[in-house]
Amino acid sequence: MDKFVFVPVGGLANRMRAVASALTLARKTDRELRVVWFQDWALNAPFRSLFNQPQQPHFSISDASFMDGVYDRPRRRNLYLPRLFQRMRFNGCLYEKSITPLCKQRFDFEAWARQGDVYMASYTAFQPYSYELLRRLFVPQPEIQRLIDRRCARFAEGRTIGVHIRRTDNTASIRQSPIELFFAAIDRELAQHPDLLIYLATDSESVKQEMNARYGERLICAEEEADRNSTAGIQGGVVDMYTLARTHKIYGSFQSSFSELAAQLGDVPLEIVKL
Repeated sequence: MDKFVFVPVGGLANRMRAVASALTLARKTDRELRVVWFQDWALNAPFRSLFNQPQQPHFSISDASFMDGVYDRPRRRNLYLPRLFQRMRFNGCLYEKSITPLCKQRFDFEAWARQGDVYMASYTAFQPYSYELLRRLFVPQPEIQRLIDRRCARFAEGRTIGVHIRRTDNTASIRQSPIELFFAAIDRELAQHPDLLIYLATDSESVKQEMNARYGERLICAEEEADRNSTAGIQGGVVDMYTLARTHKIYGSFQSSFSELAAQLGDVPLEIVKL
């Protein structure tokens, strides 16, 4: 079988949807897919620290070794040297910045993949994938699953909604999804469901404080401070995502793939809160 080498880019949710897209394309075009997982500023955690190894035919996913540097995305930090190897090794190469424009142009990714051994780096869902495939590919490590189950233990007490409020580096989300709109959505839920519980996933400690002051014991969230720059912090992000997936409905932030992936994993309704 011809080889398809794929490098997922970006944060947790972006990588998950990109890998599901890549495997969908590989199956359509009868390619053997190898996913190389690099750690960087966007996601500084190895795959094996987050998820079990998927058991899928003609598919592998591994954390990048020193020798895998030739598969890294060409960029300033590596002096763009991997591009030389990739141009010689593969019949076709596509990089992350070109994927979204190509999707808008209705580029024929299947024809591209069929030209032989190919390479791609992406953070975009460039192929429609099944949510069941997403669930099979990304099964949390046992210790993470135990934390998820513990976090969800109170959900049986009543209707539980998930609330994902993205802050820090996402200026569009901060501007388009102010906390007052989340308050309004939650208050509408409260008017209909007196037993309402709220699971909050956020990267902002001030948001936690505001939500706790308003909703008190109804609020469930991580006790530890959010830290997406460490393996432990990203494991906490996995816990948040999979806990959101077990709520009855998710109220998500504008332009946040995290909210979307949680809804897909749990097959639960998603409402994006925005101006």
